[in-house]
Amino acid sequence: MEIVLSGIRPTGNLHLGNYFGAVRSFVNMQHSYRCYFFIADWHSLTTHPRPENIKQSVKTILAEYLACGIDPEVATIYVQSDLTETLELYLYMNMNAYLGELQRVTSFKEKARKQPDNINAGLLTYPCLMAADILIHKAQHVPVGKDQEQNMEMARKFARRFNIMYETNYFPEPASFHFSEKAVKVPGLDGSGKMGKSEGNAIYLADDEKTIKKKIMKAVTDAGPKEPNSPKPEAVANLFALLDLVAERDTYQYFNEQYNRCTISYGDLKKQLAYDINLFCAPIRERIIQISSNEAELERVARIGLEKARAGASQTIKEVREILGFRF
Repeated sequence: MEIVLSGIRPTGNLHLGNYFGAVRSFVNMQHSYRCYFFIADWHSLTTHPRPENIKQSVKTILAEYLACGIDPEVATIYVQSDLTETLELYLYMNMNAYLGELQRVTSFKEKARKQPDNINAGLLTYPCLMAADILIHKAQHVPVGKDQEQNMEMARKFARRFNIMYETNYFPEPASFHFSEKAVKVPGLDGSGKMGKSEGNAIYLADDEKTIKKKIMKAVTDAGPKEPNSPKPEAVANLFALLDLVAERDTYQYFNEQYNRCTISYGDLKKQLAYDINLFCAPIRERIIQISSNEAELERVARIGLEKARAGASQTIKEVREILGFRF
């Protein structure tokens, strides 16, 4: 069975974009692939979060993964910092990565521009740690967005370079994994772009009914259509895209017809959208609350996940050491 690996940085709650963009597919994939899902808390250190923030965010993401339907008895869910074997492979990746190629990585240049007072070595060697996360499991497929494609190419380059330098065929070259021909892009509430934490335009799976309604009612719209069957401006199209994801088909068609007839009330549209989003999120939200309150269960899941992840990772490190010529 082919191995799929995906990691998410613990920077807050999962939102609808995370769910429809990836997590829903993870739930389906876990029965068809050997899936490893990890919480990338080491990666988050590039922005220097407080220790209490890391602890709470790791707990939150773990609970939300479980609430969404990822089964720890089927898939492997672990915390990145628990699997210390990854650090040793990260060291070996660093030894064979070159300064010039790391400085040319687009994500490094973008992060350095955004945080000029915190251009740390972790930012520079981010592709090396990402490669170690992938190669420690010899993963064949990695679900990524466009912003990670260059880092995936670096991971393939590092795997290739290791194999050439040490005259072996040990590491497979991981492929970017796409769930379908067209990935689901969940729009934000600010009238443009996609839903995201940093953009402040997200509906979170843990948001309560009052919060969801408040966010939706403040979403950007326009003055309304002037002519029948006129194209929707981006902000309005975004609301319809959200409605299409969470509402019944006849509900979507009703408001679409109202728009095409120039009789639509954006207030009514937003109220319906808030209702349907809450209806969708409510069972997940209830499971998040229930799971988050059970510290023992979260510890058990993390421990089981680590044991499963370490079984293969320790073997990888043993074999890599032998290839490199170390005694043990």
